[in-house]
Amino acid sequence: MATETLHAASREALAAAEKRLDEVLRSDADPATLGTELLAVVGLLTRETGLRRAVAEGSSDPAARKGLVRRLLTGKAAEPALAVLEAAVGERWSSPRELVDGLESLGRSALLTSAEKAGNLEAVEDELFRIARIVDGEPELERALSDQTAPPETKRRLVHDLFAGKADGVTLALVEQLVERRKGRGIGFGLDRLVKLAAQRRERSVAYVTSASELSADQRDQLAGKLRGIYGRPIALHVEVDPRLRGGLVVRVGDEVIDGSVAGQLEALRRRLAA
Repeated sequence: MATETLHAASREALAAAEKRLDEVLRSDADPATLGTELLAVVGLLTRETGLRRAVAEGSSDPAARKGLVRRLLTGKAAEPALAVLEAAVGERWSSPRELVDGLESLGRSALLTSAEKAGNLEAVEDELFRIARIVDGEPELERALSDQTAPPETKRRLVHDLFAGKADGVTLALVEQLVERRKGRGIGFGLDRLVKLAAQRRERSVAYVTSASELSADQRDQLAGKLRGIYGRPIALHVEVDPRLRGGLVVRVGDEVIDGSVAGQLEALRRRLAA
């Protein structure tokens, strides 16, 4: 979740909750368990409208909101998760939805911290990219995972059946939670957001590269170096092969597209001739 989508009060609330999360993560808390429990609460609040409103009601006593969370979740979530949840609901959010968005951000951050500590963050980022491309290339799968009428558990089970044993546990947890709480744009967009979150943890921007053929390690290094020179920051390359390009590359960084493919050049020539 991008903090720029939050209103001012919610940005301040999220910053305070992130500070508490950092404190908890510096203790002996297991970040994978913490992230999983926070995202489980996101699922609970998404389903339970009345509870969501109760814990986000800014006009109520913050101590009462904290007490409600602790009474409901003691025994269902460990103390580190309870500490972060109390900090979050004790703040003033612009809306109940933005509280849930904030908790989602905290849960994802904890899971990515787990991957980072295990030395798997780059692998998780790449797995998220590969899953995004699979979903992009299979319209029926994208529809099944985006179907808001389907039970969330059915969609989670589909993700597990497809990718369990082929992806890191953090990757699976992030994707399962994404399909459970899909909102706004489609699953492919959500997966790309997760890729960017992982890249940001490595202090990199993401370049999506489509190549007519496989790139060697040297070619990837050279391309990353050139893009770093253009954009002034480290770049995480995610490459897929599409022979239809006939040759060359198409590179997308944010909203900017650099089309150096043969197919792109031919299309540009056709447009000029038709003008």
